[in-house]
Amino acid sequence: MKFCGKWPIGVCSWSLKNDAAKLEKLKSDTGISHIHLAFAQALLPGGHAFLEEIERQQWQITAAMIGFPHEDYSTLDSIKNTGGIVPDEFWESNKILVLKAADLASSLGVKYLEFHFGFIDDRNIVFADRVKFLADYAAKKHVVLLMETGQETAQTLACFLERMQHPALAINFDPANMILYGKGDPIQAVNFLGKWIKHVHIKDAICSPIPGQWGKEAAWGSGQVEQNAFLTALEKSGYSGALAIEREGGETRFEDIKRAVQKLS
Repeated sequence: MKFCGKWPIGVCSWSLKNDAAKLEKLKSDTGISHIHLAFAQALLPGGHAFLEEIERQQWQITAAMIGFPHEDYSTLDSIKNTGGIVPDEFWESNKILVLKAADLASSLGVKYLEFHFGFIDDRNIVFADRVKFLADYAAKKHVVLLMETGQETAQTLACFLERMQHPALAINFDPANMILYGKGDPIQAVNFLGKWIKHVHIKDAICSPIPGQWGKEAAWGSGQVEQNAFLTALEKSGYSGALAIEREGGETRFEDIKRAVQKLS
């Protein structure tokens, strides 16, 4: 099945460590013009200079992204305990960060803001209240918050979104994360979560042979995400957003991203 031109292809800016020069070269070498933009630099004092450079390079921002400084990804247990907006001791600072990011996204006309919310626990009423508070604020700014896949099964995430029923909540689908966290088959997950998927990462991975341990990220096309099956599932779900290539590991990120663009084009 041919997918060329069906969805715009972009890159996650943090894959190249938000290096404006490398991003510009990638744009020149590949012709892609879309970007999933990390807001870390933009939210710092003087961050307007980075945003001005992104604008000068004429990138189209498909979504923004933020992370939380307290998160510990060293093990699955550590990220479960420290991830997202779950830890009580960091809630106030996290809340301020999300609200500032939503303000910035709104001012730039960026519709989507993505981050890891943390592991969903149906018994955690406080978590649901925090999500609603943030989504209510985002809605006032005409921004949709995207929950990143991977930290729970597709069924758990679907149940949570069904229960929330909030127009400012949707999904950034990352197929590799499903494998890295050991939370199920990404193709089946697309079929299950399709109506909520508004943005997609192109990332690959190999599952861990040991339950409870991290899988390993891989260059696109060299892991367990089967490209044609994945894109077919997206097409059947009615997906109409962008494909943002994410590469967080390895020593040849620039080349890996260029090869991923070629495979998708």
